[in-house]
Amino acid sequence: MRSREYGPDLTPPWKRQQPAPEVAAERDLVVEEAATGFCGAVVRCERTAEGFTVTLEDRFGKHRVFPLVPRGFLLEGRVVTLVRPVAAAAPARPKVTASGSVAVPGARARVARESRIYVEGRHDAELVERVWGDDLRIEGVVVEYLEGIDDLPAIVAEFGPGPGRRLGVLVDHLLPGTKEHRIAQQVTGAEVLIVGHPYIDVWAAVKPGSVGIPGWPDVPRGEEWKLGVCRRLGWPEDTPAAWKRILASVNSYRDLDPALLGRVEELIDFVTDQAA
Repeated sequence: MRSREYGPDLTPPWKRQQPAPEVAAERDLVVEEAATGFCGAVVRCERTAEGFTVTLEDRFGKHRVFPLVPRGFLLEGRVVTLVRPVAAAAPARPKVTASGSVAVPGARARVARESRIYVEGRHDAELVERVWGDDLRIEGVVVEYLEGIDDLPAIVAEFGPGPGRRLGVLVDHLLPGTKEHRIAQQVTGAEVLIVGHPYIDVWAAVKPGSVGIPGWPDVPRGEEWKLGVCRRLGWPEDTPAAWKRILASVNSYRDLDPALLGRVEELIDFVTDQAA
């Protein structure tokens, strides 16, 4: 006949072995192995072919390895079960924006400054937004595109730069002797900064490797550059689709040529200069 008090186990409750408290086998913890009486400090805890083991070092520098078994050790005279220590979490790395700046968690967009950054076209604006968008919102900088810079002097005059109202302009193909260079020279003033990259179009500021091409092809003068690029790369002659493909390949500043990176950073610093 089976006692209801004892259940399936006929051992009386006062005779049953109670589970020993679990203690992490942290390095330098001093314990005694219950079966052998070997006493030492934990050197390491590791997985082996037979299971998890702990290595103890006694006061003479002797090492012995023991399996991690229930109730296998004594800690200050009390029976314990050593268990693997929980691995310490790696220190969290600060998150960064696509531009490489340290991200500010929970930061809200700042009210837009009066200062502005102008770029030549829609593609330039979309590329700047993709890489520097988070930074620009925190700084309260608005980027607008111009659809070309032929009327840049009039555009700058209409903007009306002045103290606390700076204007930065990013120009494509800004090289000595070019039309773009001559136009830029007409715009002067302490509150206006004109910078540029050497490429005919901002497409070429994206690293070819990021796009998955060996290089940006040479297109003869007189041929529309973007269509010429599509033809030589074997892409459909559809510039919006081509740009969508190029832009999707840009995930961070690492996908852009330094000739563009430096100029955009320079513009952001210029329009956000608190001392201006």
